[in-house]
Amino acid sequence: MQTIFRRKIRARFLEVAAGIEFRSNISSVSNRGAERRRCTRKLLGAISGLAAIFVFACTGCQSYHGETLPSASGQQPGLLAAGDIIKISFTTAPELNQSEKIEPSGRVTLPLVGDVYAAGKTTGQLQAELTQAYKSQLQNSDVIVTLEAVAIPVVVSGEVQKPGKIIFERPATVLEAIMEAGGFTPYGDPKRISVIRQVNGIQHTQIVDLTPVLHGVPTRVMYVNRGDVIYVRPRFVSF
Repeated sequence: MQTIFRRKIRARFLEVAAGIEFRSNISSVSNRGAERRRCTRKLLGAISGLAAIFVFACTGCQSYHGETLPSASGQQPGLLAAGDIIKISFTTAPELNQSEKIEPSGRVTLPLVGDVYAAGKTTGQLQAELTQAYKSQLQNSDVIVTLEAVAIPVVVSGEVQKPGKIIFERPATVLEAIMEAGGFTPYGDPKRISVIRQVNGIQHTQIVDLTPVLHGVPTRVMYVNRGDVIYVRPRFVSF
């Protein structure tokens, strides 16, 4: 892109210079000084305008690669979320031990106490809450809550075979998310993968180039975070 703008600048410069030379040749000798001053001002104005265009274009080229995404996901790290699987263990009542998947509503259903809201809490907070809830049910109400599996929902859209929502139960990379969505369509551009992440109410976007890893070049792995949106751009389209 920068090469194209350099060519445009050079062509414009030559065009302006040629116009100045032509006007200078046809001007009378008495008006040459004034004409030259006017032409100089025009030349400087043209150069300034072209320089501004060049700077704007270069800035666009650089911002095209976006930013480096914050490592934290949209939800605070360490907090339980819908889709996570937790294990509840009772020290004196092992028959009540169970593993539960947090429902989309953020709740889990437990024996003796019924529905308990778990999403948005740490395992320690939920553990303390359950210990208190079971005091009237058990002589020793000590409860241990552990996280068995983490749900990492991401949305993959654009030029993929099966766009939609994918939920991983383990850490996954951007390439794995695209492959889970069926891979690229013939129009998908692996050089321009937009990874959009929301952190504290602000959306951040990073452009990822997957061509090196697809060609067998060792490449640093980029993992998706919970709530990421991955957009595969079509080829030859820039926005």
